[in-house]
Amino acid sequence: MKEQLYTIPLNDAVNAQDECPFCFIERDIEQDLLDFVLGSGSSYMEADIRDMTDRAGFCRTHFKKMFDYGNTLGNAWILKTHYMRVISEMREQFAAFTPGKTSLKSKLLRTTSGENPIGVWVREKEASCYVCNQFRDTYARYLDTFFYLYKNDAAFREKIINSKGFCLSHFGDLCEAADTKLPDKEKETFFQSMFALMEQNMDRISEDVAWMVEKFDYKNAQADWKNSKDAIQRGMQKLKGGYPADPAYKMKK
Repeated sequence: MKEQLYTIPLNDAVNAQDECPFCFIERDIEQDLLDFVLGSGSSYMEADIRDMTDRAGFCRTHFKKMFDYGNTLGNAWILKTHYMRVISEMREQFAAFTPGKTSLKSKLLRTTSGENPIGVWVREKEASCYVCNQFRDTYARYLDTFFYLYKNDAAFREKIINSKGFCLSHFGDLCEAADTKLPDKEKETFFQSMFALMEQNMDRISEDVAWMVEKFDYKNAQADWKNSKDAIQRGMQKLKGGYPADPAYKMKK
């Protein structure tokens, strides 16, 4: 099947023979977004971009990655106007707040009779992140592309079947997406293939980790490491996604 512009990143991720092609894509997209938000293009100086970042904010993980990225002025500009918005919203929440009355039953059970509106507002702020939101939209398109290629490109399908599988997190997304993106007659074959792929590769990682443990036994000091030297980071990635051994992504100067 002739490669299209929108299929190139996914094919590149699969060809990389990573533990999970979606982790590979996620890292690339996240780094592109950090470059966009804080990089030399100075999008943080654009009022329309900063209005979006002010509204969405950033999660704890991406604030840390923005700090590690290293653009002090860019981070300061983003925080300056984001704080103005958060403080304005907070004052509105405080002005509208009325303490809820606790019922006798709630007192006896030591529970609350309803959700605290300030707590609800704070949780909504914590759940919102500009980088996460942008990635979520892009990721959904890559899931669409994955199933388009899986159904229509025999070479791509063969590469997936012979790949190292996926991390559990992205595998769960893939299984949920298959329910809506594959016709019923193709689901059974797809799930059988993917389950076999995941079992095989989870066993492989488990064996690598187990051999790393054995290598610390003095009796195996001279034995070959086999494939276990990087088993910890691959083992962590396979369970939760991401790249635990990656250095912080920093601004290119």
